[in-house]
Amino acid sequence: MSPLPAIDVHAHVAVPEVDALVEDQPGLARQRQVDAATLGPSSLRLNLQQMGDIATKLTDLEPRLSAMDAARVDIQAVSAVPLPHAWADRDLAARIVAASNASVAAFCAKDPARLVPIGTVSLQYPDLAVGQLRSAVVDQGMRGVQISTSAGPGRELDDPSLAQFWAAAAQLDTAVLIHPWGCTLGERLNAYYLFNSVGNPAETALALSRVLFCGLLERHPNLRIWSAHGGGYLASYIVRADHAWAARADAHTTAEPPSALLRRTFVDSLVYTPEQLRHLVGVMGAGQVTLGSDYPFDMGVEDPVDRLEAAGFDAATTEAIRGGNAVRLLGLATSGVDR
Repeated sequence: MSPLPAIDVHAHVAVPEVDALVEDQPGLARQRQVDAATLGPSSLRLNLQQMGDIATKLTDLEPRLSAMDAARVDIQAVSAVPLPHAWADRDLAARIVAASNASVAAFCAKDPARLVPIGTVSLQYPDLAVGQLRSAVVDQGMRGVQISTSAGPGRELDDPSLAQFWAAAAQLDTAVLIHPWGCTLGERLNAYYLFNSVGNPAETALALSRVLFCGLLERHPNLRIWSAHGGGYLASYIVRADHAWAARADAHTTAEPPSALLRRTFVDSLVYTPEQLRHLVGVMGAGQVTLGSDYPFDMGVEDPVDRLEAAGFDAATTEAIRGGNAVRLLGLATSGVDR
């Protein structure tokens, strides 16, 4: 029997159909103003240049497959570039999700043995999101959906209005991938690409903390939540959350401490160094870390398998992170891949 395939659960594809839908929308213009102010002029210029440089990698199949081969990645879970559309009205939001999911599914259908589609939902409209989730999983065969670190301004992931969405994800037994875009700290991040290097992990740590403390994982113990970039900062200092849980009545909201609940979630391996990956696995457990590259962005890595092997884990842990955990996360019925 061939070994489990190497499965990269964190990679992106551009969706020009969505870009065309939103290009002239006032909401997009406002979002770009916010992003520009938070990025700062230098980072904004470099981002725009980068998007031009990697455009074909975000849209074309052959460069992606060549990069996967070079990285020794057999299967890649592909989600849309995580640009927020929480500003969209209900009708536009529905059209954005329909276009995005159709495009991602069509792209992955070009090589279904190697590409796994991950959809999206309009989480700012929870009832709409439930239908979109069901359609993505049942009708389009997607293995999960990607959401942001909140459902929009004033609505965090622990908001009671999202209860029906989380219940549907648990009922459908499908993965929910939490991926940040920038940070609500605003112009304090407007230099040195702090928008991403500080903002993204801070947003993920906040989102995950709300998920843990609100008891969501105790209400839905089979819910599969995954977060990008190693779960942000949370895994590096979850002991502080545990201390608050033990010391304060307002933080003692669950039967289990936050660290135990965090180990029910999945994260990717995108933490760059062997030392940090060993720490992440020590906190999360060997069964909860998955391979991740963030293809094709510059804050990602081109060699996720090499970096995993450099951490020096035992064979069982390496195999789990290389592919076994992703099989569980995404519900893949595979024990190998034809190459």
